[in-house]
Order: sequence, then C-alpha cells, then structure tokens
Amino acid sequence: MNNFATWLENKLSGPMTKLSNQRHLLAIRDGVISALPFIIFGSFFLIFATPPLPESWAITKWATEHAEEILVPYRMTMFIMSLYIVFGIGYNLAKSYNLDPLSAGQLSTAAFLLTIAPTMDKKLGFVLPMTNLGGHGLFVAMFVAIFSVEIYRLCKNKNITIKMPPQVPPSVSRSFESLIPVVFVLGFMTVITVIFQLDLHTLVDKIVGPLVFAGDTLPGVLVPVFLTTFFWAFGIHGMSIVGTIERPLWEVYLAKNAEAHAAGESLPHIAPETFFQWFVWIGGAGATLGLVICILLFAKSQFLKKFGKAVSIPSLFNINEPVIFGLPIVLNPIMVIPFILIPIVLTIITYIATILGFVNATSVMAPWTLPAPIGAYLATGGDWRAIVLVLINITVSVIIYFPFFKIYDRKMVLEESGESKEQIEEDMKQDIS
Repeated sequence: MNNFATWLENKLSGPMTKLSNQRHLLAIRDGVISALPFIIFGSFFLIFATPPLPESWAITKWATEHAEEILVPYRMTMFIMSLYIVFGIGYNLAKSYNLDPLSAGQLSTAAFLLTIAPTMDKKLGFVLPMTNLGGHGLFVAMFVAIFSVEIYRLCKNKNITIKMPPQVPPSVSRSFESLIPVVFVLGFMTVITVIFQLDLHTLVDKIVGPLVFAGDTLPGVLVPVFLTTFFWAFGIHGMSIVGTIERPLWEVYLAKNAEAHAAGESLPHIAPETFFQWFVWIGGAGATLGLVICILLFAKSQFLKKFGKAVSIPSLFNINEPVIFGLPIVLNPIMVIPFILIPIVLTIITYIATILGFVNATSVMAPWTLPAPIGAYLATGGDWRAIVLVLINITVSVIIYFPFFKIYDRKMVLEESGESKEQIEEDMKQDIS
C-alpha cells in the first residue's frame, strides 16, 4: 500500500493536483463558490412557489396563484448566477496576478453583459434578456472573465496604461490605470456582438454541447465519483481536485434544472452536484455514515465503540474527515475497498431511480451540512421519495460495509487483547478467507 501510495503521489496525484491548482481553474472554482450564498438563497424560493403539500390545501393554492411574485428573489439571485460568478472569476484571477481585483471584476462583468444584446420592447423600451445571465451563460462568463483579465494583465505588463501623479488618490489612480484595458476589452466585445452580431452563447453551446451531454451520462457521473474516493483513500482531498474541474458543469445542470422547475417543465439534467451530495456522499465522501452505523451497532473493540460515539454527530452532518483520518480509512487495505465501491453502487442506484422517474432530479441547492434525508427532500423540491431513496442507499452502504467492518473490528479486538503481530495476521487471513 505504501509503495502504491508513493507511485500514486508521483505519477497521478501530482499532475492532477497541479491541474486543480492551475490559476484559471482556481479562479473559476472560487468565482462559482462566491456565488453559492445567492444560489442557496434563491433556490429555496422554488420550494416556496411550489410547496410539497397537497394541492387542495389553501397555502398550496395561494402559492400557485402568486408564484410569479414568490419567484422574484430567485430570478434576482440564482436565475442570474452568471452575473455574480463572472465578477467573482475576474476578481479572483486578477488577485492571483496582483492586479486590482475590483477593476478586473467590474471589467469582466461589463464584458459579459456585452455578449447579451438588448431587445426593444414597445412598452418598456430596451430590455436585457435574462436567459443568458443564468446557468446557460456560465461557460461564456468563464471565457469572458479570463479574456478580460488577461488583456488587463497584458496592458499592465507592457505599461499600456495611464499613470497618474503620486498625489492623486489611489482609488482615482486605479480607475485611470484600468481605462485603456477597458477600452480594449469592451471595444472588442462591442465589435463581436454589435458589428458582427455574433452570438457567443450559441457558439459556446455548440462547442461544449458534447461535454454537457457526456457529464450527464452514467459513465460521466461514475468517473468523478471513483476519482474522488480513490484520491481520498490515499489521503488526498478528492473533492478539491475533482470538484475544481467538474463544478462549473454541475452548476450549469443545477441552474437549468431550477429554470425548468420554475417554468413547470420536466428537469433536463440528472447529475448536478446535489445529485452526489445527497444520494452518494451520505455522511461524506465514501458514504461513511453506513460505516459509522456499523460501528455504533456492532463494534466489539473498545476503541471503535468510543470512536463511533465521537464521530456520529459530525457524520450525520456530512463531516467525515474524523472517520477518514481517525479510523483510519486512508491507506487501510481493509476499509479502502468498500470506501471506493459503495459510492459507485449508490451512484448507479440513484441514477437509475432518477432516470426511471422513481425520484425527482435535484433542482435546489440545500446547505450541505443538513442530514441527508432532509437535504435530499429539499433538493428535489419536496419529493418524499427522495427520503426513501436515501434510506435505501444508507441500508446498502451498511450492508456492504458490514463484512469489511467485522474484519477490521476483529483486528482491533485482537490488538487490544495483546495478541502478537504474527497471530493477528494469521487470524486476519482466516477471517478474510
């Protein structure tokens, strides 16, 4: 195991970690994360507009009649998430270059808005279509933010800026310093959108279409699940690597599902991040809540009995680093097998259940620290079947973890009894056989 861990660190983990720490990917990740409070807040209004209650109830009838007004906070937050994210990406990328992050964030936002041509309404005058401000425009937001900051950096490095005297206040000086990059970037975006009338959103849709499709297939959801637990099994934070690359795609899925939910249409995507959070990572990476249940109910080792009580509450709220590093699961040849296997099984079960219509797809971003049944219920817009599916998945994880847990528990009991290392290894071989 140690030799394999060394090989993994040198040949696979190192390059993957470098990729996840790549400057532009980190800026995209941090930009998306910066918008999460708005996404979580707005998504709850989808539940308020269509409460998971009988249609005959007065509150349900009232919500249906006033859905348009109830959804206003959603439309001003989650529905236009790309507007918040593009600022966050520009801000964080500029910060990594030691540029003025505020100017870069504003420049990125202005450039993104110039990709959306306003239309004329006879009553309202010029109006800005909101569709591309949401998840549909997220990929364009990423590209435009990176382009804007790189032009800003180029101008700064080549001294193509307006320098003010030292006596000028810093805020005024920074504003004039960014003037020439603003002219270059916004001038270019104006030529693209206004003169050439090129719709960047349609063009990007065609480019990333295969990626969006592939990420929503069964192989597309199994790969990030496997990689996340595989890295965790060797002490490497799997989600920090996989999530950096996958999260923009997951946000697109969630936004489009939320838009479909608000419009009363069928949800187009199966696998936003909430799919993994509530049905696969139950108790944390590796679905370790099932393992904690095994420990609490069946442990004979004194260490495991105390350990189970200590980690039970954090595990219920999806915090499982104490389990991963305290049991440990990392580099543990017994527990690594179910740790990697169970999420794959749960992913297959959940994917099939969703695609067959046994449970609604997720469209709401619930706080990740909620217990899984509650989070799944909220994430699916109040589908009670989500609770049943979570309980089924927990049961499956307990069943698969159990034989491996018994072997490990037996090992711990033998160690506590003072057995020699050779005798323990012999007993372990018998248990495994």
